[in-house]
Amino acid sequence: MNSIVRYMSKEHLKKLFTLYVLLFCGLLLVCPGCEKTTEDKGQTKDFEIDKDYQRGPLTLHIRVDKAKVTIAETILLELEATVEPGFEVKMPKVDKVLDNFGIVDWENPGNKLDENNNVLSTYRYRLEPFLSGTYALPAFAFEFYDVNSPEDNKYELTTEPIDIEVTSLLGEQRSELKIANIESVVDMPAEPSYWWIWLLVSAGIIAGVLFWLNRRSQQVKELVRIFKPAHEIAYDRLRTLIEQDLVKEGKIKEFYECISDILRHYIEHRFSLRAPERTTEEFLAELASANVLGKPDKDRLAEFLQHCDLVKFAKYDPTTEQIQKTFDLVKDFIETTKSDEKKIDVTENESDKVIEVVSA
Repeated sequence: MNSIVRYMSKEHLKKLFTLYVLLFCGLLLVCPGCEKTTEDKGQTKDFEIDKDYQRGPLTLHIRVDKAKVTIAETILLELEATVEPGFEVKMPKVDKVLDNFGIVDWENPGNKLDENNNVLSTYRYRLEPFLSGTYALPAFAFEFYDVNSPEDNKYELTTEPIDIEVTSLLGEQRSELKIANIESVVDMPAEPSYWWIWLLVSAGIIAGVLFWLNRRSQQVKELVRIFKPAHEIAYDRLRTLIEQDLVKEGKIKEFYECISDILRHYIEHRFSLRAPERTTEEFLAELASANVLGKPDKDRLAEFLQHCDLVKFAKYDPTTEQIQKTFDLVKDFIETTKSDEKKIDVTENESDKVIEVVSA
């Protein structure tokens, strides 16, 4: 090898070295480009809606995986903000501006730097609709500022609302449901009477029942009781209320009676206060002297119960926004006060789940 290098001129060595450097640089440029293309496709291919906004050093992407869902499905909302070095962005509080959707789950993978040293922040929210119809995801306001003077140079970039269509579980089939006409009455031929056979069968059934009851009374029966936390019972009743779709059918008073009853029973199960059997005035008087809730929660309950009484007894006609706010208040109150420590015996309400153990 030394003999080969000895006979190569300096010019040949220089050309060979230059060729290796060019090949190495080419590989460095090609490989990151391939990775970026794959990653970008993987990020956007699952989103049906992808809107971008830009102002100064801030670039936003608002993504939604589906523009049309049934009331039993959820949607994925992704907020992605990219800000240049020297600036910081404040992400919006999504739970404070949502009206017609609830947050089932959310995640923040954390901030990272892109190839231009810009800071990339991503938040993902799994949302569930409350009612069927066309509702808009609200406009989100992103605040950004210069890190060197955060109080003097503050800016805001606001997105546009996004319409989401929420369909009923029946969908278009509801209008196609038809009831067939009753056919004409046909005289049935008289059949021979076998009353004596029915008499024997009835006597045999009665004897069998009496024998079974006698054996059962001689055996030991053990019931496995079923217990649930108060918030699980309340959530089950809220889901049932949504499925009834009373608001869409115009049964506003029935909706308020049901949701008031759900909250009153939850308070009775959770805090041992006799809410269902008392009037609003009696319950609020007892609640004022109890030490189970703070003043903000007591004020929220008083406002809720008085609003329900207006609808139920004063024939007050609430707006759609007030109805949604009432539902959100009940759901939020249950979420913030739930506990697994105290459980309720629901064996009678779920008799089909009772396990019977019989010993001979």
